[in-house]
Amino acid sequence: MVEAVADVEAAPIRDLEAVVVHGAQPGPGLWRVSKDGHVLWILGTVSPLPNQIEWRADEVRAVIARSGQVLLPPGVAFDADVGFFGKVALLPTIWKGMRNEDGAELNDVLAPAIYARWAAVKQRYLPRDGGIERKRPMFAAVELQSAAMKSIGLGRRKIVWPVVDAAAKAAGITPTPTTWKIMIDDPKAAVREFREGGIDDAACLERTVALIEHDLPTLVERANAWAVGDIEALRRSPYEDAGSACMQAVTESGFVRNRGYGDLRARVRQHWLSIAEAALQRNEETFAMLPVDRLLETDGYLAQLQARGYEVELP
Repeated sequence: MVEAVADVEAAPIRDLEAVVVHGAQPGPGLWRVSKDGHVLWILGTVSPLPNQIEWRADEVRAVIARSGQVLLPPGVAFDADVGFFGKVALLPTIWKGMRNEDGAELNDVLAPAIYARWAAVKQRYLPRDGGIERKRPMFAAVELQSAAMKSIGLGRRKIVWPVVDAAAKAAGITPTPTTWKIMIDDPKAAVREFREGGIDDAACLERTVALIEHDLPTLVERANAWAVGDIEALRRSPYEDAGSACMQAVTESGFVRNRGYGDLRARVRQHWLSIAEAALQRNEETFAMLPVDRLLETDGYLAQLQARGYEVELP
């Protein structure tokens, strides 16, 4: 298949036009959700963020100090009741699940046009990593994106969580998980199904390549907008990153649907909303974190809260 790749012209990589901000930055203001004198403060988050900023998070620290609860961001997690030693025993199977079947490389499992584009961006950001060619597209995509982000000064350092974690500890609060868990009854069989093609993750890699070819300036602009607190700039540029394509590859797969879980995005949102409403009723003040794009969606988390009778005030 390598010969077929040679005739396909890879897309040119769009060079950066924006400079990553640095130094002390205010970050965004907080959304205020309220009802009957109870308030939920929400910090909108963006990823990746500039590595060289210091977040002036005085407002967030003050809100957490007054809060009765801190809600962690929503998400999906796969879990299995196998205990520590069971998880250790699973490691070889999971490691195999990260690699293509029968020693195949990416040029064997990707369409020629996609592989040509992959090869071009890999040469630029991971020129010496030959082993990545044997990994499944989804895992190769994660490593490539991380390298590209590092090269432009984004994403290597955690900005938000250390501040929130320290403030919660100072207030004596154990943060509340809002992750929706999918229990796997037979983890070895699940990993085997994943490895044998339960997930079509080529779309994940293709979207990651497209991000690196064309969208790095957009990511810089969005990271800068978050850092300086420009919510309107974020509103003007809604963005679905490669992670969404990768998550979609998982959530729409037979691997997930065969276990009775359809429309995971709606399930995750409903799970978060139930926890948030309980916190609003329980506490005078509560602090939460949500991705900015999920907040700004016309049918997103804030819209759902408004439909349930909560008053929403923008930062």
